[in-house]
Parts: sequence; structure tokens; C-alpha cells
Amino acid sequence: MNRQHLIIGAGLSGALLALLLARRGHRVDVFERRADQRIKGYEGGRSINLALARRGLAVLEAAGLGPAVLERAVAMRGRQIHPARGPAAFLPYSNDPSECIWSVHRGRLNHLLLDAAEAAGARIHFHHRLGLVDFDGRRAEIIDERDRHVRWIDFTSLLGCDGAGSALRNAMQGHADLHPEVQPLAHGYKELEIPPAAGGGFRIAREALHIWPRGGYMLIALPNTEGTFTVTLFLPHKGEPPCFEALEGVAEARAFFAGTFPDALALMPDFAADWTRHPTSSLATLRLRHWHLDGRAVLLGDAAHAMLPFHGQGMNCAFEDVAALDRLLAGCRDSAEAFAAFEVERKPNALAIQAMAQENYQEMRDAVDDPAWRLQRELELRLAERHPERFVPRYTLVSFRRTPYALAFERGAWQRALLAEATAGRQDLDGLDWTTLDARIRAELPPLPVEPA
Repeated sequence: MNRQHLIIGAGLSGALLALLLARRGHRVDVFERRADQRIKGYEGGRSINLALARRGLAVLEAAGLGPAVLERAVAMRGRQIHPARGPAAFLPYSNDPSECIWSVHRGRLNHLLLDAAEAAGARIHFHHRLGLVDFDGRRAEIIDERDRHVRWIDFTSLLGCDGAGSALRNAMQGHADLHPEVQPLAHGYKELEIPPAAGGGFRIAREALHIWPRGGYMLIALPNTEGTFTVTLFLPHKGEPPCFEALEGVAEARAFFAGTFPDALALMPDFAADWTRHPTSSLATLRLRHWHLDGRAVLLGDAAHAMLPFHGQGMNCAFEDVAALDRLLAGCRDSAEAFAAFEVERKPNALAIQAMAQENYQEMRDAVDDPAWRLQRELELRLAERHPERFVPRYTLVSFRRTPYALAFERGAWQRALLAEATAGRQDLDGLDWTTLDARIRAELPPLPVEPA
């Protein structure tokens, strides 16, 4: 059946969904309120670096874009921890050096997806935003932001890929039981940059996600192919210093960095310009009771389940959403059946990764510098070697496998409780009762399902 799909939003998930649906022969129009970034250049404000995990890469590979994406990415094989005192330490993500996450530039990846979507036949309209929606008549008001021209367009279904501030979600509110719950984080973020070394190349370790943990806040840096690092400061908005409210100007910001992140500051010669140019942005978690309005409209990605960035899974989760929706639209009798099945399949996984993202912020800004956490991590890797089919670290399940998030969350809770219990009061793993640990794992932790091909 040839359907007329209107996709709202030409970001990562919107462009990928347009590509997949156009390849199936559907009529696809995408409406994006911003300018074409391929012409104007990428606009900052949102994080320009993203962590591509195995599950997200698998979706791109299935779309035939894997090699092109990896040409634009840098592998990160672990965390490089920069403590307040003492030398930096590298903590690998996995015992297997081939298991890594990839640092990708949001703008470059978006450009690649837009080109592919247009090549497949999708029509992308920039400077156009969604206004009113006549859900009964299946007509949408589309407004040209350049001249305010308004036209009404018929649709079979509206697909909301327009992010946390979704216009489609706002239009659906009076027609569907969405019951939105927004949980703001009291912390915000600001982006800076470490430029390449004078002769080219990277100023700090290339294949690592760099973290400067400081308890209630942190600084991170992700590599780019041209030798730069995108640096992000996560800090409370208000309250007792340090907080963004207390860093009113460049002088205060520089003094804060000099006292807290001196090694990072030394790598940023354009600190003053970056601090002034880049805004302080907010973070929040969004949960909805429902994601769809029968067969007329559906939300996916951040429009349905915006999450905190601290597990690097927002894009990966959205790509899995896209793949699931494409599969269900192809396999179900109509859009209503597909949208309902999509929500049932994806919502538990979205809730799980939202919870894990919140937990990972505390781990990144504090626990990675804690000897007790490091001992648990040492035991975790040892147990993973002893029971590769059963005891797989939660981070591995999320980032290097395609295990459903909900299952990773459930197994991770059991495993973390075991690690805390086994290492309580210990300084090292000498004298650990391996026989008892092995028996518990075999008795209580079933083998993992076989990974999808």
C-alpha cells in the first residue's frame, strides 16, 4: 500500500525514517523549520558530538550507510579519567579491544542521512514548520517560515521526529492521552573546544572519552576526525558555587577552570571566545503515557522519550525506534496496528534507557574516581571472562550489544547488587570466594539470548 507520510523534523531520526520509507515506495515529505544545514552550516546549541553504539550502527549498516558513517567517526575504546589529583588513568570499556563506541559529529551524520533520503525519493522542505492539525480530516497546516505562506496538506499519517519540543506532540495533546511528564535536570551544559595540535593531530589520547570527574559536576571531551575535541561542561544551573549562575563572565569562568580543570584549560587557547559564543543549555527527561493517536500520528525519538545524554544512547535509541517503526509499517495491516505495536515494543525499552542515563551521570561525575567503584569494575570484568554467556556488564549490553534496553536494565540491577555485596569492605580481590560466586551466577543468571543477526 502506498501511503502519504508527512515526517515532521529532518534531524537524524527524521532523515533516516524518510530514507527507509522512501525505499519501500511510500510517498514521503519531510518538513523542517530550520534551514538546510548542508548549505548554511551546522547550528550549535545542541551537543554536536554523539556516541554511536553497536545498536545504532547496526541500523545504519542495514540501511547501507555503515562504511560512510565510520569514515566520519573516531573510535573510543574506554574512558580516560583526569582526577583532581594524580595522573590520568585509562579504563577500557571492555576486555575485548574491538568493542568501542564511536564519536560522530551530529551535523556531518545528518548531512549524510539527508543526502541518502533525497536520493531515495523523499522530498525535504526546509524553513517549513507544522502549525495546526485537522486530525479528523487528516490535513496538516504547513507554514513557510520565510514568507509566512500557509498551505494545508493531506496525509495518511504524521510521524513526529521533531525532538523534545515537538510541534506534533503539542498538536496531539487535545486528541490523545499523552499525559506528558517533564523531569528537568538541575544541571545544564556548555560546549567548548580543544583544537588540534600545532602540527596536526590530537593534543590528548585520541581513542578515549575523556572525563574530568569532580563529584557534583564534570567535564568531558569527545574526539573528532580532524583532531579537535568537543568539550562539554556539566554543572548545576544555580545554588552553591560552582554553578553556571556564579560564572557570569569569562573572567569568572577562566578562574574556575584554572582552579578545577587546569590541564583542560591549558589545551583551549580559544576558551574566552568559546565561552562567550556557546549558550548554556538545559537537560530534561520526557515521559509520555502514549506515543500515538490511532493510525493518524505517532511520535518517536526525543519527541516521545527525550533522555539525559549520560549514556550516549539518545541517538541510538531513536535509530532503533526508526528501524522498528519501518518494520512494523511494512508488516502490519494498517498504520493503527503498526503504531500500537510500535509503542508496545519500544516504550519499555525507552523507559529503561532513560533510567540508566540518569544513573550514569552519577557514575561519570563521581564513581569513576572512587576506589570502591573501580574494584567493582575489576570484579565485573573478571566475572565476564569466567561467564561470557551469562555475566555481561551492563555497559556492554547497552553499548556493544543489541540487547533490549529493558533486559539490560533488569540484568544489570542483579549484577550490580552482586558486585557490591562481593566487594563490600575489600581493598582488592585476594581471597574472594570464586566458587560461591560462580555457583550463584549459574543458578540465578540465565544465559543471554542469541544476538540478532
